[in-house]
Amino acid sequence: MSAALKSLCFTLLASFVASGVVAAQAEPVHGVAMHGTPELPADFQHFTYVNPDAPKGGGVTYCVVGSFDNLNPFILKSMRTTARGVIDTIFGNLVFEPLMMRSADEPFSLYGLLAENVEMDEARTYAEFNLNPEATWSDGEPVTPEDVLFTYKAYTEKGRPPYSSRMAKIEKIEKTGDHSVRFTFNDKADREFPLIVAMTPIIPKHAFDIDTFDQTTLKPVVGSGAYRISEVEPGRRIVFSRNADYWGEDIPSKRGFDNFDKVTIEYFLNANSMIEAFKKGICSVYAESDPVRRQHGIDFPAAREGKVVSETFSNGVPPAVTGFFFNTRREKFSDPKVRRALAKLYDFGWVNTNVLRGEYERTLSYWQGSHLSALGKSADDRERALLEPYADRVTPDVMDGSYGKAEMAGSPIGRNEMREALKMLQEAGYSLEGNALVNAEGEALTFEILVTSEEGEKLAAVFQRALRKIGIGVSIRLLDDSQAQQRKQRYDFDVIIASVGFSGSLSPGIEQINRWGSAAAEAEGSFNLSGASDPAIDSMIDAMLNARNMDDYAAAVRALDRLLMSGAYVVPMQHDSDEWVAYWNDLAHPDKTPLYGYQLQTWWHKPDAD
Repeated sequence: MSAALKSLCFTLLASFVASGVVAAQAEPVHGVAMHGTPELPADFQHFTYVNPDAPKGGGVTYCVVGSFDNLNPFILKSMRTTARGVIDTIFGNLVFEPLMMRSADEPFSLYGLLAENVEMDEARTYAEFNLNPEATWSDGEPVTPEDVLFTYKAYTEKGRPPYSSRMAKIEKIEKTGDHSVRFTFNDKADREFPLIVAMTPIIPKHAFDIDTFDQTTLKPVVGSGAYRISEVEPGRRIVFSRNADYWGEDIPSKRGFDNFDKVTIEYFLNANSMIEAFKKGICSVYAESDPVRRQHGIDFPAAREGKVVSETFSNGVPPAVTGFFFNTRREKFSDPKVRRALAKLYDFGWVNTNVLRGEYERTLSYWQGSHLSALGKSADDRERALLEPYADRVTPDVMDGSYGKAEMAGSPIGRNEMREALKMLQEAGYSLEGNALVNAEGEALTFEILVTSEEGEKLAAVFQRALRKIGIGVSIRLLDDSQAQQRKQRYDFDVIIASVGFSGSLSPGIEQINRWGSAAAEAEGSFNLSGASDPAIDSMIDAMLNARNMDDYAAAVRALDRLLMSGAYVVPMQHDSDEWVAYWNDLAHPDKTPLYGYQLQTWWHKPDAD
């Protein structure tokens, strides 16, 4: 080869490297963050919000309202009646674990768990996970790359959303060593997706039959977590016993966790019976959002004697949005003008004064109180550019930041609000005939609200009373939890009181597809209860998932927030930013409360309390 040709080759190679066509080999890292780098160094010993020396022993009993008939959380059948605790955002992932563990004190950072480290290129076109050679299943079998491959095969062929759709963004999965597995992503993947893969629970190939994987089971399942299922009373009780040979007890991301020898989850038909069980000491912990119930619920002999402690925890994340979800699959709620008009008639001011003792704030934004919220802010240039193709989807008051001022003030609804709502409904084609609001075909606007608690029933009655004044007929149906879950799964409701998620987030991501994306609108079992199906929403979620810096990311989330507020898919109710918990004083918890609030899986039983 001539000197000139060699020179040309080196020049081209340098150009390819500079442009990213040829990338330098990435090094395995102990942790990864959605944006930037994780806060903890490679030699960290434990998360900052745990007690690494917490004593092991004793037991805890959590109590929930509902029932269960399944132990496999990854399938569609009985998806909403799977036993709590197997994988659980509140009680902890007691049985199954992911490749990496999320820190509760950072917006979105992951650290090694089943995988001790991960290698990713800057563009995140692949992720290679190096499994911890010490990782084992609860029956002693080692965790292998074959288990990871089997997990994705089972989820794809027989799993439920969102696990069943993971492979749509994966070009291939391959074993690259005795303890390593590599995911190569296709052009449908976004920058968050490798982290979603890292957070996906892994299941053992030898303990599941793929032919029957989609069938419900009450046989204790095998996982790699710190607990084994030791007792099952279908619909009533499930007991988890700590595995004395748990492989991960001393790895940094698990130190200070899983301190109880036994975790029991008791099920109750309603909240009142659960509260009475707490007073008797059957339940160890009682979390309550209703200030009236807090006062009445804690006023009993054991509490007055100091045997029960009540405590308020503060967190740094947006509040979870709870409200009335309109089922937009139904024609009566397909027009956003109708939904906006109805949303104006939730009388938060009256509720807060007469029911909630003035202790709550109105919820209007899906990321309220954070830099990701669009509430009270005029759209910046980045947001306007993203929303430009969908200008008709965002109302002027939401775009300029003036939306919600009256609602946030908390004044009870009066005649002016009634007239404004009625005017909007008339613009949408409705008119008053006698005492009924009817459409152009003469059909009265009526609907049913599904509720699952007495508290929800009270709030629905307030909404019902205001709507009745403008000729809208509303009925309220109180269902038990299992009935409501079945109706949710089939989208068999007009309006339902529900939550957008268990908690708010400072790092919204792929879960927004399942909550608001068009693809989830008709998928059975998705969390898109409202049936939202709008290219504008899909576009903002896509922009959010592919943002390369925090400014672009925040702009995409705020643009999504504006679309959700303008679309009025939900009538958000109210929130209390603090978390109130009562617990029996044989329990203790770490001093520090992390960003995402108190973490029950870091609590412990006091050795001297027996």
